[in-house]
Amino acid sequence: MKNALITGITGQDGSYLAELLLEKGYNVYGIWRRKATADYGNIAHLKDRVTLIYADMTDPVSLITAMKISQADEVYNLAAQSFVAASWGTPLGTAEIDAVGVTNMLEAIRIVKPEARFYQASTSEMFGLVQEIPQRETTPFYPRSPYGVAKLYGHWITKNYRESYGMFACSGILFNHESERRGIEFVTRKITDAAARISLGVQDCLELGNMDSKRDWGHSKDYVRAMWLMLQQDKPDDYVVATNETRTVREFVEIAFRRTGIEIEWQGEGVNEVGINKADGKTVVRVNEKFFRPAEVDILLGDPAKAEAVLGWRREISFEELVSRMVDNDLARVRHEIKAGELS
Repeated sequence: MKNALITGITGQDGSYLAELLLEKGYNVYGIWRRKATADYGNIAHLKDRVTLIYADMTDPVSLITAMKISQADEVYNLAAQSFVAASWGTPLGTAEIDAVGVTNMLEAIRIVKPEARFYQASTSEMFGLVQEIPQRETTPFYPRSPYGVAKLYGHWITKNYRESYGMFACSGILFNHESERRGIEFVTRKITDAAARISLGVQDCLELGNMDSKRDWGHSKDYVRAMWLMLQQDKPDDYVVATNETRTVREFVEIAFRRTGIEIEWQGEGVNEVGINKADGKTVVRVNEKFFRPAEVDILLGDPAKAEAVLGWRREISFEELVSRMVDNDLARVRHEIKAGELS
């Protein structure tokens, strides 16, 4: 029976990965930060099946202790300040966790159990101002946010430890992946939550930024499977995990609202664009300049050919199913809140 240690276990990816590893018979350990009240996040349903260890990515001693306790055979580093918009407001904090924190974890492994296998959650945001379409493992990086820059450090330090110390260290360059467990502050969940609320009459309008941004969206449950597969190979390597399909924010909005029974008609353009409910002529979507990034990433499109060929990985959940799952989950939650008298 293998031992696995997951940083960021209470997040979207951490929870799906924990479920996958438990299904495969692993002993699962997770790192979480001390808070005034226990916050199990997305693993409330798993809290009696995993072992949680108090530690922090900015505290090397705590990570060494976590490695000693878990004796992990596999370490999955999913902990991050992962909200791109917030990285401009907290650039140093983002760097401490997303860049230096990776080094802290690698050092803990090297000191306690250097034979352990390590997975680093890299990101398509490292491509930023894209140098080729689609983006592959060989595409030059050009990050356009403090988050992307910090993640690029984490990516390269992982490669450095692999080549310098012979550690089994992999990076998964994951393109946008969402789910019903995505944080409400992320644009995809903001859209599905608003679509549910507007359709149920408890919200009037949704405000968004750049409607023309194009992203390669998949489901987190598919992507954590790729993480696990990377650590089962004979040799460590880096892989792009993506769908090779790009959609605009506008398309995401249309599918989400359609799932609730609202058909949208677009009027205007740029910052004057609005989405009108065809049924009653009311404005349900409006562009707001305050949601535009200081440096925009216009298109991300990944080529997963290497992951498919070497890992045997395939995405199973389509874009339409991803959006539908998120909307259905938010509809059920908002209906429950209305029934409980929390919303009116």
